[in-house]
Amino acid sequence: MIYAVKTIIGRENIVLESMADKAKTAAMDIKALAHPEEIKGYIFVEGELRDIQDVIKEIPHARGILRNPVSINEIKRFLETKKTEIQITEGDIVEVIGGPFKGEKGRVTRFDKYKSEVTIELIEVTVPIPVTVNAELVTIIQKTSA
Repeated sequence: MIYAVKTIIGRENIVLESMADKAKTAAMDIKALAHPEEIKGYIFVEGELRDIQDVIKEIPHARGILRNPVSINEIKRFLETKKTEIQITEGDIVEVIGGPFKGEKGRVTRFDKYKSEVTIELIEVTVPIPVTVNAELVTIIQKTSA
């Protein structure tokens, strides 16, 4: 069965990792843990309700279990990987569309395809500052003419 575990928003991954570690060391019957990024404040756990309850005891930021099981069909769309090929090259001008640098424009100095990270030098500042952000948080304004 799959159950939703309520957590403090922003602490889902910490709870997930703590649960995984505790389940391994205690040999609990927990088969899978997942935290879809779109769903804030919840992680999904496949296993026996009794074992899940035991695992979340004394884990900071875990707030309880929704006792009604969740069907796989309800969360299937969150578990499917979305493969989008990001076409960013060094020299491109991008705008940050999320996070603390939202609205800032910068020139790409490095793109790590495997980590999905972009390092940009902010343009509209007195001193150019290199900033690394998730590649999904930028949109290309101007491509380099290669």
